[in-house]
Amino acid sequence: MTTALVYRADEVTEYDDLAAARAARGTTWVHAAGVDRAEMERVADAFGIHSLSVEDVFNGVRPKTEEYDDYTLVVVKRATLRGGETTFDEEISDVPVGVFVGSDWLVTLTPGPADPIDRVRQAVHSGDERLLHRGADFTAYRIIDVIVDEYFALLDEIEDDIETVEDAVTTATDIETLEAINSVRRELLSFRKLAWPTREAVGVLARGDPAQVDEETEKYFRDVYDHLVQLVDLTETYRDLASGARDIYLNTLSQSTNEVMKVLTVVATIFIPLTFVVGVYGMNFGSSPYNMPELAWPYAYPAVMVGMLLVALVMLSYFRGQDYI
Repeated sequence: MTTALVYRADEVTEYDDLAAARAARGTTWVHAAGVDRAEMERVADAFGIHSLSVEDVFNGVRPKTEEYDDYTLVVVKRATLRGGETTFDEEISDVPVGVFVGSDWLVTLTPGPADPIDRVRQAVHSGDERLLHRGADFTAYRIIDVIVDEYFALLDEIEDDIETVEDAVTTATDIETLEAINSVRRELLSFRKLAWPTREAVGVLARGDPAQVDEETEKYFRDVYDHLVQLVDLTETYRDLASGARDIYLNTLSQSTNEVMKVLTVVATIFIPLTFVVGVYGMNFGSSPYNMPELAWPYAYPAVMVGMLLVALVMLSYFRGQDYI
């Protein structure tokens, strides 16, 4: 859907004709959300936007700021967690948003939904004085700011997943726990690939490099830049926590394996003397000149059984005293 409105300090007017909106007095804002490439190009032609800029938005390139003669393109991305069959099947889904800032006009293009941008448009309609009394660059700041605010909510969800994983690694060493850890690490890696270039893109605006950014608006972009720095730092912290959870999982798994090996070693050690006794009496030299006298003793069999049992009990008591089992 494509909408066009023109606003100034005393009024907000909607237009159906893009050319009329472009020629009207005030700040012109055209927003195209959930549209195909052909509609994007139609809007671009009305404002003299280069076709390569439209292609950047449609193809979802990494976030960036690029300056042209008559406008500045800022590509940012909305990010949400797309759920799977379980909590840890989630993955980050992003939607590119192109913000074109001219001297007295603003164009926002996105092939997907644009809920945060709609909130800014609603603020314009409701008469937000800061938006109505400032230019297109300030509106662009508000759009980028609400998109970045969504990043904090997404990172909070990932933090909840990390806490769940940290609780799980101390009690379970099954394959599901390892898959959960790896899922969280993938989410953080994807988010880092999103937040890092966005910080660089906003940094260009915060320095006031583009001619379309007023000096008074630079401080607002610096505030967004600070938020992105905080997000990147949080991402690095959470990556360390996820890596720590993975190390704890591997250590717990190794310790569990060691405990199993210890028990098996104790059992094997107990059976070594018993196997020796059984092996000796299994030679059966009764018809040889070197007879085994115990074979003729009527109580030989029960005596051997009792002796083997005593050996096993003594060794078991010793291992328990040494805390081996």
